[in-house]
Amino acid sequence: MILRIAIKKNKQTLVRIDSFTIRDNHINFLFGESGIGKTMMARATFGLLESDEFDIQINDESYSTYQSNDLYQAIRTHGFFVFQEPSSHLNPLLTLRDQIREGSLAHAVSEQEIIEHLWPEENHRNLNRIIDIYPRPFRPSGGEKQRILMTMAFKKIDLYLQRSDSPLTLFIFDEPTGNLDNTHRNVFLQYLIEKYRQRNFTILFITHDYSISAELVDKYPDLMERICFTDLLLTAGGLKQEIFSAQRYLDWSKHIKPISSLPDRAALPLLKVENPITIFDRDLIISKDAQGKNLAALEVYPGEMVYLKAGSGVGKTTLAKGVMGLLQTRQLQLRIDGLTFSEKTDLARWRREIWGRKATMVFQHADEALNLNARVKDVFSGLPSGVKRNEQYLLQQLQWIFNSPIGLDFLNQKVGTLSGGQKQRLNLLRSFILDTDLIILDEPLNGLGFDSIQKVIELMQEKQENRKGILLISHNEDIFDRLIPLPSIYYLQTRISKTTILI
Repeated sequence: MILRIAIKKNKQTLVRIDSFTIRDNHINFLFGESGIGKTMMARATFGLLESDEFDIQINDESYSTYQSNDLYQAIRTHGFFVFQEPSSHLNPLLTLRDQIREGSLAHAVSEQEIIEHLWPEENHRNLNRIIDIYPRPFRPSGGEKQRILMTMAFKKIDLYLQRSDSPLTLFIFDEPTGNLDNTHRNVFLQYLIEKYRQRNFTILFITHDYSISAELVDKYPDLMERICFTDLLLTAGGLKQEIFSAQRYLDWSKHIKPISSLPDRAALPLLKVENPITIFDRDLIISKDAQGKNLAALEVYPGEMVYLKAGSGVGKTTLAKGVMGLLQTRQLQLRIDGLTFSEKTDLARWRREIWGRKATMVFQHADEALNLNARVKDVFSGLPSGVKRNEQYLLQQLQWIFNSPIGLDFLNQKVGTLSGGQKQRLNLLRSFILDTDLIILDEPLNGLGFDSIQKVIELMQEKQENRKGILLISHNEDIFDRLIPLPSIYYLQTRISKTTILI
């Protein structure tokens, strides 16, 4: 399947690619930075864009003409689209169980076997309680919602595999593992490949997780001829799809090493968080083991990168925001660079003494941290006095992190017009320019292409060598398990607070 796709809105070109290639009956992985058009291309291919909102042409024909051809009809009839954001697909007025059995999925075999594959270690009695609830923004977790959509996709795959013929169709997974740790990601991959071995069908797998290529090369070498890795790049002439070599990632990852200098444990820690932190109705518990048996205060020393690990929805981001005074806590004991804070500390003190002075936080989603209506140079205009921010310095820093020539016109570009990866690099650069002693990074590689990932890791290690402390939250375990030694790894668990009043 080779498609020429052009998408416009209000006469402005949003996506243009001359050759979007999805190899039939192959597993197609599409990498690339966030916001350049991967999802829009996939939705256009699957017929999910509204023609009254967008001007869409596929293979130089109207969208309606494309939707009338036999291939498109087969895709919509037999295929499935797993959305990047599960909440946009799940109906809050139906229980998850009802949605798993909705429409054509009612004719598939029971979902129980699928559920037991995707939730291998959980108590299935408790899981059944999860799928009998109505989905709400924070219930269940993002990772659980993703696996609910995967369950629906696998039911549709089973229906397809039951057919005696083999009509060409397409199953699209848009960032299906973004909220999963490596264990659950690999369980999903294993089950998907198990289905694929029964009969080859066409899969488009959109992801930012380049480490998936290493997992597949290691575990499924016999399938490499049926697996395609490509990278979507934004060029002056539009989008370009290029082959991505899994060996390129493997060669790079093998050479990732921790910095040679050790953290200064003779100094006072830049951050010390005592157990527990209570936020909302949950106690967040920090330990030195994944089972939560060896409880320990979280400490970050000068020159140390600390990795906080937990499954999706456990509360890593919640803890980070609590540490920065961005969420109200019911119990808190911490020290930041010698200053003591508790649940009774007034927010104004965090603002006055911590934010941008002793600590800074890079948010998981750049849109949460940036003013989308501001110009690029305005992102740096609110930094504390004494921080370099003249245009020449900003251009130098932007050119380095973007790895391309940057002109004055870029400084005046509106932030909201940038791609997700470009906004994430601005988000990171602002915090790195602040140069605080403590930096909290929440999914710093989120939405970045491979070249940018390497740049950001280089920046992180440079900060370490300059005796800055970094608290890291990330699903990129394949990368950071190599970068961060075991003594600097902590685990987070959650439990219902003993002080919670149940009504």
